[in-house]
Amino acid sequence: MRILVISDIHANYTALEAVLKDAGKIDETWCLGDLVGYGPDPNMVIERVQQLTPLTCILGNHDVAVLGRMALEAFNGDARRSLTWTENVMSADAMDFLKTLPQSPKVRGNVTLTHGSPRDPIWEYVLNTLSARLNFDHFETPLCFVGHTHVQCIFQSDKNNDRITMGITKVGEPISLTQRAIINPGSVGQPRDRDPRAAYAIYDSGAKTWEACRVEYNIAEVQQRIREAGLPEKHAMRLADGW
Repeated sequence: MRILVISDIHANYTALEAVLKDAGKIDETWCLGDLVGYGPDPNMVIERVQQLTPLTCILGNHDVAVLGRMALEAFNGDARRSLTWTENVMSADAMDFLKTLPQSPKVRGNVTLTHGSPRDPIWEYVLNTLSARLNFDHFETPLCFVGHTHVQCIFQSDKNNDRITMGITKVGEPISLTQRAIINPGSVGQPRDRDPRAAYAIYDSGAKTWEACRVEYNIAEVQQRIREAGLPEKHAMRLADGW
């Protein structure tokens, strides 16, 4: 099956639509959380994600906060402003959809899906080989797909040499998944790897391959909506440079 793996859309509907168009025909969608926060389009994003069937979707930390299950004081000032605004504009239908989603990891075939990390699904960032090593004992499947860092990367475990390696996945170059791995598809709506293009991945469950993908979208249009909504200027500026 050709599976679309997306994460960290962050209420950026324009980026999401660009990803869906670029991905082409898919058999299934796996969404690793943070549908809302930062961006201007929470209701449109949630409505669009609901239409992606078959769909497996889990909560991210921003989603949990909007549901009132986490204190906003856990976030920095700009993120808190965005979350407060989001709470005020969210439709009842959008909130109801978020309430149906799990916080804990989900297993699909030979893959564990989580937002932050297998041992801390909401908050932990898997950013380096040390944090990856600490997490390989917290899932039983060969593969684990994570979001949260907004960076496309892969951590692989070589049991024979007791070694964890980290690599940046190259766009458009499918890789064979022959070792246990923790993999991040990057962020659809707010990349932070100095590449402003929307990020996603295609996982082929039959061939056991992973392909990192990027697509351009109309960033200026989203920046304008952020400013019109009165959201923090930082959230508009960073889209143009991917930071």
